[in-house]
Amino acid sequence: MPNIILLGPPGAGKGTQAKRLVDTRGMVQLSTGDMLREAKTSGTEMGRRVAEVMERGQLVTDDIVIGLIEEKFAQGAKGGFIFDGFPRTLKQADALAEMLARNGQALDAAIEMQVDDAALVARITGRTTCGNCGSVYHDVTHPTKVPGVCDACGSHDLRRRADDTEEALKTRLMEYYKKTSPLIGYYYAKGQLTGVDGLAEVDAVAAAIAKVLDKA
Repeated sequence: MPNIILLGPPGAGKGTQAKRLVDTRGMVQLSTGDMLREAKTSGTEMGRRVAEVMERGQLVTDDIVIGLIEEKFAQGAKGGFIFDGFPRTLKQADALAEMLARNGQALDAAIEMQVDDAALVARITGRTTCGNCGSVYHDVTHPTKVPGVCDACGSHDLRRRADDTEEALKTRLMEYYKKTSPLIGYYYAKGQLTGVDGLAEVDAVAAAIAKVLDKA
């Protein structure tokens, strides 16, 4: 039951690969955003803390996020856990390692989805998503068979994210490199880092990740 982190800048394909791992291996994706939304309406003590913080317009503390992750760990996962959106900083990485140790667990791999920035910008600025089923398309590399119509569900609700512009993406990349990229060195020093080509075909990326997991 491996526990892994998928690392990489916005648009590297972490969400796509996480969904595959959930579907094919029964792993549980621990998405910080999803957990916070779920906790807010759960009625639990932790949920009440989350709701109070969010209602005040404040950022949720690392302690609260770790608490939410620990609750999920208590429920178990037959295929292991994928950490999504956490850790983002070295302090959070230390907190996660301590939480795993408390629960008799460890991180098996930090998988870096390596990308070229220029290619990433081209990938993201041409991306559209179906507002109905979530299928993702690209103007050049993966267009819909019928223009403006989702291949999967037939919806005409194809959307381009407001921040999927070259200027916005460069801002997001800068934020990533400033705050999150130090984790690459952190996990390399711990011997837990493996790199895969994040710009390869989706199936090739999935196969590379599967190799890492099979060794874990």
